[in-house]
Amino acid sequence: MGEYENARQLIGEADFDHTACLDCATIRLLPEVRQMCEANTCGQYGRNWACPPGCGSLEECGERIAPYRFGILVQSVGELEDSMDFEGMQETEARHKKAFFAGADLLRERYPKLLCLGAGCCTVCKACSYPDEPCRFPAKRISSLESYGIVVSDLCRANGMDYYYGPNTIAYTGCYLLG
Repeated sequence: MGEYENARQLIGEADFDHTACLDCATIRLLPEVRQMCEANTCGQYGRNWACPPGCGSLEECGERIAPYRFGILVQSVGELEDSMDFEGMQETEARHKKAFFAGADLLRERYPKLLCLGAGCCTVCKACSYPDEPCRFPAKRISSLESYGIVVSDLCRANGMDYYYGPNTIAYTGCYLLG
């Protein structure tokens, strides 16, 4: 059994809707995506260690990713009543984050140098210590794919995973870089 299948088995309990093998050579860090972070539409720019500028420059993010050759993409998909179903979006995000943290805990035992890139800002702590104090849990901190400058739909496409599941759906995507 290959490493991808081993990792997939390990996170089987985490309840993701979709998984795919991730070839780290397909990861592209784009300044245009980082510039969207700077627009601060989510309100976390400059307020969280896992978001820019706290997560480092694109060059620093690239250096963190460089040692990895493979990983696993994970995704949670939710059905929405309509395109304005904010409650449905939040429920799917909460389910995804719960699965993502569970998957990270399961994988860390086998892959101690695991790098997790998730959906949305880090929520390990109720209130982030940025910028006044160091991150309380740097080994558990989870930056978003976008904070690393990654276009999620492109990453999914490059690794054989769908990104769009039709009208009135939402997908939350993350990845674990393993080896």
